[in-house]
Amino acid sequence: MTENTTPLSPTQRRALRATAHHLNPVVSISQKGLTPSVLAEIDRCLTAHELIKLRLYGIERDARDALFTEICAALNCAEVQHIGNLLVLWRENPKDAAVQESAPARRRNAALVTKKQAAARTETRNRKR
Repeated sequence: MTENTTPLSPTQRRALRATAHHLNPVVSISQKGLTPSVLAEIDRCLTAHELIKLRLYGIERDARDALFTEICAALNCAEVQHIGNLLVLWRENPKDAAVQESAPARRRNAALVTKKQAAARTETRNRKR
């Protein structure tokens, strides 16, 4: 990993690999390599999904590692997994992180119940009296 990427602990990496197992590749990189438009599409997908798979076509084994490192350095994302022609990338969505940090802990509002639940509560309260 380069210094620009987000470091992942082994536990985080394991959880992300398990989550990515069922994902389909959203971006394909072919003979033309990593063009600016492909890099922009990867950036859009990371912003939308946080965790994505990339498929590489016709790229030699030695070039795959360099490509993986180049993508992570350019987009400030973390390398999750590299198996054969599949790359898995993760980048935390800044909007989601800001919402989670700023949102106060919520209590369940007692007024938000169905009519049936309200009737049952009233009935049990009347029995106790």
